[in-house]
Amino acid sequence: MTRISALLYGFASYTVFFVTILYAIGFVDGMMVPKDIDTGTLAPWPEAALVNLALMSLFAIQHSVMARKPFKQWLTQYISPSIERSTYVLLASLVLLLLFWQWRPMPGVIWQIDHPQIAAAVTALSMLGWVIVFTSTFLINHFELFGVQQVVDNFAGRDAAAPRFRTPFYYNFVRHPIYLGFIIAFWATPTMTVGHLLFAAVTTAYIFVGIFLEERDLVDLFGDDYRRYRDRVAMIVPWRRSVEPEQKDFDGAERTSGEARAR
Repeated sequence: MTRISALLYGFASYTVFFVTILYAIGFVDGMMVPKDIDTGTLAPWPEAALVNLALMSLFAIQHSVMARKPFKQWLTQYISPSIERSTYVLLASLVLLLLFWQWRPMPGVIWQIDHPQIAAAVTALSMLGWVIVFTSTFLINHFELFGVQQVVDNFAGRDAAAPRFRTPFYYNFVRHPIYLGFIIAFWATPTMTVGHLLFAAVTTAYIFVGIFLEERDLVDLFGDDYRRYRDRVAMIVPWRRSVEPEQKDFDGAERTSGEARAR
């Protein structure tokens, strides 16, 4: 693949990602999208639950398998290393779009806040979660995280910068502010339906699996620097001291809040 082709591919993948994440906000919060988490064709609840779990499992498998180092080594035998991250981002975005399209609503209400001011405040809290997600990516390296930096460096004939460990702003309070932002965005809703609860619970469980996977590679990459950071800074809950034992090292091959902030 030529450098210009790789550059165009990287920018196209980023565009698909950007549209997907904007749609995700509307999908979760039920605003300004044609189909959200609580709308669409109703199905019997066992069918809806199975389909929704299958869709979320597909995302989890794609997201985790493609992030593993052995898979990256295999993939880059067939594609340029400069577009490996863009390919990961593109496929993750396409799987999410499939989830939005095929999601089955489960409209039974778990809780509902009828007071308009309180409901608005809860929705604002969800928006704050999305703000934390976005600002956290820019505190590290947003464009490297989503594959743009790699294709730009390749186009310019530059080598990628060596990883270096740093902890800007949010990262002094929690080790994984991107994940924290997602948890806030998913759970802060004035109307919690069965479908929304399923989505929030499964994605939250996967987030902790992702952390489990992420931090092991960070320890491998940065050694004692990351171990000291893990002991000093809370994982998800701000200002709560980490208490994870040494043997719970997790894996960071995904370049999410961990490896990406090392750039």
